[in-house]
Amino acid sequence: MTVIVRDVRPGDRRDAEGFAGVRTRALPFMLNSPDSVVHDITHAHPDAHYRPLLAEQDGEPIGTANVGIVHDSPEPGQGYVNVYVDPDRTRRGAGSLLVRAAEEHLAGLGATKLFAWVLDSPTNRAFAEKHGYRASRSAHFLRLDLAGATLPPRQALPPGVELRKGSDYAADPRPLFDLDAETSADEPSDVDQEFTDYEAWLRETWDHPLFSPELTSIAVVDGRPAAFSAARTDGDTRYGTVMTGTARAHRGRGLAKLAKTDSLHRARAAGFTEAFTGNDAGNEPMIAINKWFGYEICATEVRYLRELG
Repeated sequence: MTVIVRDVRPGDRRDAEGFAGVRTRALPFMLNSPDSVVHDITHAHPDAHYRPLLAEQDGEPIGTANVGIVHDSPEPGQGYVNVYVDPDRTRRGAGSLLVRAAEEHLAGLGATKLFAWVLDSPTNRAFAEKHGYRASRSAHFLRLDLAGATLPPRQALPPGVELRKGSDYAADPRPLFDLDAETSADEPSDVDQEFTDYEAWLRETWDHPLFSPELTSIAVVDGRPAAFSAARTDGDTRYGTVMTGTARAHRGRGLAKLAKTDSLHRARAAGFTEAFTGNDAGNEPMIAINKWFGYEICATEVRYLRELG
């Protein structure tokens, strides 16, 4: 009944399936798959020192950790450690072993601040605080019954605005990278990040196996992308929007709502039955938009911080 922690082997399909399975059981509101696990490992930026960990008991995967350095932040020395244990396999020591291995890895890389997302429950919060982490901001997971919901109708487009698919930019996604970089910089967060590496964005975002250019919608103004709603799917019934935003010069015109409405309608027409998204708890404008669509909060995570040294 010994629990061990080891690295996920990217070439081992069973490792990828075990990692994805634990994550899905512990965090069913986020899309993942064995292919996405392998992609994240093999295409991670070298400066991220990304290290996914797997906790096993007698060969059975029971816990996971995503561990790495926030390499695209202007502030050096920031790391992340996100630990999730199978809800039916808790209290076996897997979580503590994963935290210890993650912290040793990050400390060896010179990290001085460690950030962790923790599901908002008394047990999980007590676990984080026991290991020296203190609570910061929170974020919500939201779910929409896409099959049964009455979606807001498509609205007439304002003059000069058109809707396009992400796949329309397959030959040159650079305009979408520029828009993603600008909107992501304004996302509420404890960690400032700057998207400046286009090639890394192509590998980690555009070419990601869960990303759906076909269901990603872009509001275009005078020929340039001005707002977008980026979509991921599990290739079966589950669809998620992982980023919705508007360029600063075009905010306040409802363009993000137009893009997300278009994406949701096309996702339902394609046969997807569940829609997921996430919001920082302080991002009231986006929370209001998602409630307007019919999304309901299904879980909350709290960001925790530990300072080393």
